[in-house]
Amino acid sequence: MHCQQIIEFGAPLQARDYPTPEPKGTEVLLKVSACGVCHSDLHIWEGFFDLGEGQKMDLLQRMKLPFTLGHEVVGVVAALGPEAEGVNIGDKRIVFPWIGCGKCNVCLAGDELLCMAPQTVGTRYNGGYADEVIAPHPKYLIPYDGIPTELACTYACSGLTAYSALKKLSHLREDDHLVIIGAGGVGLSAVHFASSVVKAKIIVADIDDTKRSIARQSGAHETIDNSDPEAALTKLQEITNGGAAGAIDFVGAPATAQFGFNSLRKGGHMVTVGLFGDSMPLSIAMLPLMMRTIQGSYVGSLEEMHEMMTLVKAGKIAPIPYEVRPLDEANSALTDLHAGKIKGRVVLSPNK
Repeated sequence: MHCQQIIEFGAPLQARDYPTPEPKGTEVLLKVSACGVCHSDLHIWEGFFDLGEGQKMDLLQRMKLPFTLGHEVVGVVAALGPEAEGVNIGDKRIVFPWIGCGKCNVCLAGDELLCMAPQTVGTRYNGGYADEVIAPHPKYLIPYDGIPTELACTYACSGLTAYSALKKLSHLREDDHLVIIGAGGVGLSAVHFASSVVKAKIIVADIDDTKRSIARQSGAHETIDNSDPEAALTKLQEITNGGAAGAIDFVGAPATAQFGFNSLRKGGHMVTVGLFGDSMPLSIAMLPLMMRTIQGSYVGSLEEMHEMMTLVKAGKIAPIPYEVRPLDEANSALTDLHAGKIKGRVVLSPNK
């Protein structure tokens, strides 16, 4: 098994080779065909999440090095554990990565995203920056018939995260406005999914003119340059006639979170997705006075993955732009993503 691994947090990834893992129990071994590169990978690579006010979530307490990143994985079934049923050698599958421990009360109730001891592919156990990967059970393997392999892998996080966030605002009406903040990989996926999930008019806010242009071409009703928040809010108030009914922050930085919150009308609902980090000041009194809601959204459930793939396979979702790079260019893909040079998604391929 050839892989690109974190040997030291914040240091360049290194190529390592190991014996091919042997699947046990219900496990399934897949030959990796493609693996997306995600912003979450950057935080794991750095070794922490910024919680604001000098506090950090130290990932060394949650994972062991060396470690293989990659949670947007597509592969071909290569071997089955003795208890694995429901897939066959040669099947092409997306690996659903957001897996719980399978033993606690929330997992047994089907709410694996709420598990406090997750076993996520690419964040808790070795992922797809490799030419082989283990999936713990066939139920986490999703068919993607008719979809290009390199595009299919992006639905495991970029697509699913966008879909799940939008579903939390599916109550919005046709005359409402929804602000999508950030038109990178996940935000752009949300623009593509929006018309299938919400009825509201979509406004995309991004500081990058190229990303705004792509968002307009992808179906956004309006775009706003939010590099000057005050001017952007003035324009947004004009477009919405008093504020947006909903906002989704796909960046998760203090400036974008504040912009999203301030963009809401009375009774507005903001969903926070991005993990850039830090914190923002918040007037507690304004929550009840303006009856606003702030809700966190983290990736999506297995049920939502199946719902989303039904839309994708029916041809209802336009593909996001992506570029394919060799697996051994994983490190440069991360550095380019960190520098904001990526439009859409980078996908790693061990076969390129």
